[in-house]
Amino acid sequence: MLVAFSVAPSGTGRADGSVHDAVAAAVRVVRDSGLPHRTTSMFTEIEGEWDEVFDVVKRATEAVAPFGPRVSLVLKADIRPGWSGELDGKIERLEAAIDRHADDAELA
Repeated sequence: MLVAFSVAPSGTGRADGSVHDAVAAAVRVVRDSGLPHRTTSMFTEIEGEWDEVFDVVKRATEAVAPFGPRVSLVLKADIRPGWSGELDGKIERLEAAIDRHADDAELA
């Protein structure tokens, strides 16, 4: 399964509203997990089996808790039994489709 999630504290008291220290604590948990992952400006994606992925999400959420009185977790999951390598596989198929469509447009 693939899980994309974002976790952040609210009410940190920082004048600039930044949550980067809390997010860094969560991302460290993900990186230390050893599971395939990718972090972007808004989400972290992680790939693995249900129990191992959700364990990492739980621990990442717990790592954020000390940074504020409340934690927000946004999560989206792609559950596709029997598939692995989809963190990169989905992107590779997308890029191939874009290239095919560009080639089709050039032939028209």
